[in-house]
Amino acid sequence: MPEEITVDDVQEALENVIDPELGLDFVELGLVYDIDVKGDEVFITFSLTSPGCPIGPQVSEQMEEFVGELEGVSKVHPKMTFTPAWTPELMSEDAKFALGY
Repeated sequence: MPEEITVDDVQEALENVIDPELGLDFVELGLVYDIDVKGDEVFITFSLTSPGCPIGPQVSEQMEEFVGELEGVSKVHPKMTFTPAWTPELMSEDAKFALGY
């Protein structure tokens, strides 16, 4: 029986999803709002730095690709939201430092 998928495993995989403009990953930027693991399916709620950002579909594909590579994951369901709106306060301390906040 494969090991149970954890939120930490998913979060680690999501560190490969990079914002091309800022050059930092979605986890550090605070853009991943929620990770829910239900059996072999993973549900990810994420945002973008702005609603007009054109990379939404690309981000969903990358999430499906990187998280889908985890052992035991059969399906990845990325869901984009703008509620609550993303703010720089959601970033990790490292990301704030890197971007000069």
